[in-house]
Amino acid sequence: MNKISLKNFQGVIGCLLCFIFLFEKEVKAQDFQFSQYHESPLYLNPAFTGLGKMHRVALNSRVQWPSLPKAYVSNALSYDYNLDYLSSGFGLMLTRDVAGSGSLGNTNASFLYSYRVALGDQLVLSTGLQFAYNFTGLNQNGLTLGDQLLDNRAVSFDSELSNIQNIQFFDFSGGMLLYSKMLWGGFALHHLTQPEMSLIGDSNPLNMKISVHGGVRIPLYRGPKKLDNISSIAPSFVYKRQGINDQLDVGINWHYDPISAGLWYRGVPFNRTDANESLYDRDALIFKFGLMFPDFQAGYSYDFTISEFGGASGGAHEISIIFDFEAQLKKKRKKEFIPCPTF
Repeated sequence: MNKISLKNFQGVIGCLLCFIFLFEKEVKAQDFQFSQYHESPLYLNPAFTGLGKMHRVALNSRVQWPSLPKAYVSNALSYDYNLDYLSSGFGLMLTRDVAGSGSLGNTNASFLYSYRVALGDQLVLSTGLQFAYNFTGLNQNGLTLGDQLLDNRAVSFDSELSNIQNIQFFDFSGGMLLYSKMLWGGFALHHLTQPEMSLIGDSNPLNMKISVHGGVRIPLYRGPKKLDNISSIAPSFVYKRQGINDQLDVGINWHYDPISAGLWYRGVPFNRTDANESLYDRDALIFKFGLMFPDFQAGYSYDFTISEFGGASGGAHEISIIFDFEAQLKKKRKKEFIPCPTF
């Protein structure tokens, strides 16, 4: 038996991805994720909109399973503005997610709005809404289907290809956030309208995603002497459920100006895998390193796979860059709300 070539192997992967995403009726579309969820606040919860100093620009980029042909690539770019004297925040976000050799792509453009209410001097409640328009499509030129492998030809004559269509739809999400100077907690409901995601005309709604998240910042020095720089730790978590799938990210970040480092675990310790009831659901250990300055921060993280999938996937690489700054005003306004803690 001849060994399969790399080109044919990529073709097989393309066939599998095409089958999974297009023709398998039990598979439901899922949102992509960022391991640095604390560095992609608008993607996590629209209630974070406008909680920066004044202007905030965030860029997030993730490459998942780079050792496999045609890795999954996800990017997000967001801008939000803190209109403090109107107790409001406004934001724009653009995301792009590309999966597999067929380049199954989702492009999402969103407008976000938040409104804040002070609950005394120590607590703030922020509510947020997200209005989105989504484009989803498949690059058929990137696929190598079964008849091409069997007949060694460049073009596929599979009749199913004629049924594939690009789709567009509106989407709506919302969330709430409660925070003080030292802690935060909230929830978000994404895809409340559960839009149809099928590219071949059948029913395949995008399940609503429910996420609960929170954290606390703990200074490591509380002595009588005043120090210019105090290190701190920030434990945090996010739990997400979409359809029958759920996920828990929990970990801790350490910060001492300008350095930050963190370790997270992804998995659901109280769940057991379907494949082996003796094994608990586990996915990855996440290592993160970053630099934080008054108006700028950058971070890099690596997902080390600990599931049965093993190291063959290559884990995941992710970077984040955030500019958070306040424009110089002729007359400084008094801040109406306490700032959301930084993690």
